[in-house]
Amino acid sequence: MSLRDLFQDVLSTLWSNKLRTFLTMFGIAWGIVSIVLMVAAGEGMRVGQQKQQQTFARDLMIIFAGRTSLQAGGTSAGRRIRFEDSDASYVAAQSPSCKYVLPELGNEAAVHSNYNSAHPTVAGSYPPFAEIRSIDVAAGRFYNWQDVQEGRRVAFLGSEINKQLFPEGGAIGQNIYIQGIPYTVIGVMRNKKQDSSYDGWDVSKIFVPFPVMQLDLPNKPPAKAHSIDRMLIAPVNVSEHESCKHQLTMALAHLHNFDPLDKEAVSNWDTLEEAAAFATMTDGMKYFLGAVGITTLFLGGLGVMNVMLVAVRERTREIGIRKALGAPAHSILRQFFLETMIVVLLSGGIGLGIAYGLCAFVNSFPMPNYFAGLLPTWQSGALAVSLLGAVAICAALYPARQAARIDPIEALRFEAGG
Repeated sequence: MSLRDLFQDVLSTLWSNKLRTFLTMFGIAWGIVSIVLMVAAGEGMRVGQQKQQQTFARDLMIIFAGRTSLQAGGTSAGRRIRFEDSDASYVAAQSPSCKYVLPELGNEAAVHSNYNSAHPTVAGSYPPFAEIRSIDVAAGRFYNWQDVQEGRRVAFLGSEINKQLFPEGGAIGQNIYIQGIPYTVIGVMRNKKQDSSYDGWDVSKIFVPFPVMQLDLPNKPPAKAHSIDRMLIAPVNVSEHESCKHQLTMALAHLHNFDPLDKEAVSNWDTLEEAAAFATMTDGMKYFLGAVGITTLFLGGLGVMNVMLVAVRERTREIGIRKALGAPAHSILRQFFLETMIVVLLSGGIGLGIAYGLCAFVNSFPMPNYFAGLLPTWQSGALAVSLLGAVAICAALYPARQAARIDPIEALRFEAGG
């Protein structure tokens, strides 16, 4: 039998059993769809969480002063730690694995423009603050090092406070008055969906350079004139995160005379650890969903195998006649093997098309926070194709071998349903 005749015979057999073929193909297609969609959903959750976390900060540790809980250097436990602006310079010098060590000072203040008034939080730091806190510019610019060095009273407005102070727009270049002191507006922040905060939403804040913040809006007594609220630490890169954390802890312990093992002396809001923990959770969910899809695919493969075994039984007399007329065993094996492979591969291709089409359809709609949509990866596609090939071979080989081993004499005696 030529290859063309073989294909025609196989397709004719499949078409004569349309319902059985359709149900068999549906099982395989559903397994492929399950793998791709479930892995895509897990990837969408991982990417969505990562994007949402970056609206607050990028690779950031926020260090707050606390109270000692251990004795150290002759001092008793319970001593209050207070940060000052010089601490940031010292920590930066002692922590080469830390890219940025920024002081931050934030206080509420009475603010008004020529159009409206408000009582927002005013935050002061240095120019890299915009980078590590994901402050994007919608108009104008963020303050720079020249503003810091020259002590310029310039202000960068959050998107919401900009609307409140300048309801008609056009804030750039105009003055606002913070505690009666004029500041020139140099920029407006692009709106962002912030998922967490330590002192309020950025969209409702005003950002000014640290020197003028410390001069015009210092912390009130009993805090010292040069006190700061916290320090923002960013590692050189993610791989040096732990080294940066260790170095800054040792530097602060030496500076403030507390035990480096004292977890209460300073507290650390570590966004990298939070992101890693959430990534572990979403990866686990993705692997679980993928395992469910793989199980579904293998169950579909078992269904194909069972259907083909039934087909072998139903066509026992046909096989016996063909072998009695001289058809070799490998010809019978090849026909059933090809029949199963066509069913599996065709249904797998249809399943991949449906899965990627559903992903594109779902992704055309707005996505909620923490979910970036159904994101199929090339790895999930490769996994689906690899598993499909394995299922196809396993599902095809056994029924085909059973058909090829049928004794022609026994096959001619076989009665269907007997």
